[in-house]
Amino acid sequence: MIRNAFILVLLCFFGCNQNQSPSKDTESTSVINTDYLDYSGKDDQFTGGIKMIPIETPKGEFNVWTKRVGNNPKIKVLLLHGGPGFTHEIYECFDGYFPQEGIEYYYYDQLGSYYSDQPKDLSLWKLDRFVEEVEQVRVALGLNKDNFYLMGQSWGGILGMQYALKYQDNLKGLIISNMVASIEDYNTYSSEVLAPKLPKEVLETIMEYEEKEDYTNEEYLTLVMEHYYPKHVLRMPLEEWPEPVNRSVKHMNPDVYITMQGPSEFGIKGNANLLQWNVKDRLKAIKVPTLTIGATHDTMDPEHMKWISTEVQNGRFLLCPDGSHLSQFDDQKVYFEGVIDFIKDVDAGEI
Repeated sequence: MIRNAFILVLLCFFGCNQNQSPSKDTESTSVINTDYLDYSGKDDQFTGGIKMIPIETPKGEFNVWTKRVGNNPKIKVLLLHGGPGFTHEIYECFDGYFPQEGIEYYYYDQLGSYYSDQPKDLSLWKLDRFVEEVEQVRVALGLNKDNFYLMGQSWGGILGMQYALKYQDNLKGLIISNMVASIEDYNTYSSEVLAPKLPKEVLETIMEYEEKEDYTNEEYLTLVMEHYYPKHVLRMPLEEWPEPVNRSVKHMNPDVYITMQGPSEFGIKGNANLLQWNVKDRLKAIKVPTLTIGATHDTMDPEHMKWISTEVQNGRFLLCPDGSHLSQFDDQKVYFEGVIDFIKDVDAGEI
């Protein structure tokens, strides 16, 4: 029932604008070394870079989907999508920036997401199990401390931090995009800073549904979509949201999302598995070069992301002043310039 109601309302908003013109950016780009897109002799040439990687879990073996783009033995970026339960598709704009910089990168649908296996056992949707999944993916892809950059956004940022706290010796660099280090702080920012910015009557109606835990009510979802998402998730009119974002929403797995994040769009509540997550007092243990990315209009407090960069041993902060939670789209130039500069500086030993 939750699946049907949630997907139905999302599709009403995101399914109407699938044909958008490609970017007409005419800026000059660097010439790519011909080896970058040469897949000859690679074990994934037949599939154009796609690999289904077997993952061992407490509930048996499953397969997760990955796709490699490019060749660069020194720089390999594994992308951890948000959600939980969304897909790599929300990162597809990276195709417009990473190849021209010669950066090798990997799309990856976590277990339960659309292009990977989707087991129905809810006990699999736990943070520690996802950490072990990422480690298995790393090993299968041959990534190591000399070339491995882990980049996670939103839920992917939680997963990235948790992975680094256990396996940072395997990393060359860590990028935490649009995610704070404490769910309690996220909830406080949502309720005390962002919610009061809504029109009074809209907030009152939303809170009525929140109090009744009527999260699948169409009016509740409509108000969230019309008044909250275009200001703090992706700062564009809903009908102009990019096609990869709409596709990721369409492919979202509500079982994973609700089990870990909960049903509310105003913080993590109820019995969600991530409700008590907090690594603020452990950040000082992260020694690998780390970039944190915040955005002025984000669902997460940008000052908290800036603070994370000062807590880790070797941090840098990037602010996207015009961005929100998906700042790779609504403040794209700033976002990618900062990410690429960080990767290149780490590669050059300057950070």
